[in-house]
Parts: sequence; structure tokens; C-alpha cells
Amino acid sequence: MPGCARHESVCRRCDAPLPFDFTMAFQPLVDLERGEIYGYEALVRGSDGGSAASVLSRVDDDNLYRFDQACRVKALELAHRLGHQGLLSINFLPNAVYEPEACIQATLITAERLGWPVDRLCFEIIETEKVRDRRHLQNIVSAYRDMGMTVALDDFGSGHANLDLLVDITPDLLKIDRRLVDGVDAAPRQQILIEQIVTLAEKLDIALVAEGVETLEEARWLYRRGITRQQGYWYSRPETEGLPQCQPAQFALVRGQH
Repeated sequence: MPGCARHESVCRRCDAPLPFDFTMAFQPLVDLERGEIYGYEALVRGSDGGSAASVLSRVDDDNLYRFDQACRVKALELAHRLGHQGLLSINFLPNAVYEPEACIQATLITAERLGWPVDRLCFEIIETEKVRDRRHLQNIVSAYRDMGMTVALDDFGSGHANLDLLVDITPDLLKIDRRLVDGVDAAPRQQILIEQIVTLAEKLDIALVAEGVETLEEARWLYRRGITRQQGYWYSRPETEGLPQCQPAQFALVRGQH
């Protein structure tokens, strides 16, 4: 990892404009126990309506730091403009953070300018399989939590497991990978794995969110196992530069109140 480029509070690696534009879509995070949307995850999209992949394909080693910073600022500005009052969840790449306190400054400055409390920010750690320095990741998580922000470990239970990361870091949330959620209501092996994750999370005092929930049956099975925070197409697809809503009837159906 190259050295920090911060100089007199300005990051020389991050202050130049990106050679491409992008925007954000937002997807609801729901709390079934409370019957409400408690937050939104910000997801990168092309400014021309392109997919996340069309944007990420333009990210390279030269603009990785700038892109990570720009995503945080863009997500905050759009969420504020749309009138969001809950939690804002933003993905981040650990390898795009050199020094936690320095690399978070643009985010903190933006939050202060917008009047956005830092305790309404959640950073989701993605692409953990590419993390080479576990101590570095541990420092990032500790710094963010000390500042009052929430940290989530995304895609928990995916190909590179993430399980061993819990030896080194203490996230506030685990987001259960969609591959475990897909068809879980009729998949005994997936059910066993998720039930073990529920037990693990309880013992480590870490909250759970199930992502990729696409059917009522999946949502119900997860809810009955105590996973009351969920995200996925069953509730709403992401909406570019918009805050999609959920219907109270959706929550009632999952809870069996119909």
C-alpha cells in the first residue's frame, strides 16, 4: 500500500476529480420487529443509468482512493437532499483506506456541513478476501467505532468465509450473504448454517441483517429464526436517486398477520 498523501489536512491522492461520473441508488433496510424502514444502503450506479459494474470497471489503482472518498460524499449528499432521517449504510473498500483518521476527514466534513450525525452512518466492509493486512482492517474498524459510527461485515458466510475475521475485528453487524438466504425456507443445509450464525452472533453480541431476501417464504423463515432485520427485492428494489418505500402489508405478511 502506498504512503499517505495527506498534507496540511488535504489528501493529494483524493483531491483531484474522477475521470468519470456516477450516482447512487438506495435500497431499504427494514426492521420487522418495529415494522419500519430503519435505514438505506447506498449502491453505486452510473449517472447514465448504468449498472454498478459499469462504474466499478473504471476504478483502478490510480483512482481507487478518490473513488472511495467520492462515494461516501455522494451518498451523504444525496441522502440528505432526499430527506432521509435514518441510518445510511455505505460500502467501503478496506484497501482504499490508508490511514483511518485521515481518510475519513472528507466524510466527516460533509456530515458536519449537512448536519448529519455520525451515529447515523454505517460502513459496510466489502471485498474482505482482498484484505492483506488484518491489523490495518482492525485499526479501521476500531477508529470508526470510536468515532461513533457503525461497522458492518458484508457478505458474511460467502466464499472467503469472513469467519476468521471475527478473531481480529468486532463489527456491530453481520450481513448474511444472499447465497445462504436464497431459497433457505426449503434448504435444510442452509438452514443449519444460518441457525449456527444466529447462535454465533448472539454469543458475540453482534446484530444480524439478512440480505438478498427475495420471497415471502425466505422472509418468514428468517423472521421465525429471530432475524428481524432484512434487505432485498421482497421489500424493494434499489431506486436511483430515490428512497423507495415499503408497504405495511409486507411487514404484516412476514409476521403472519394477515
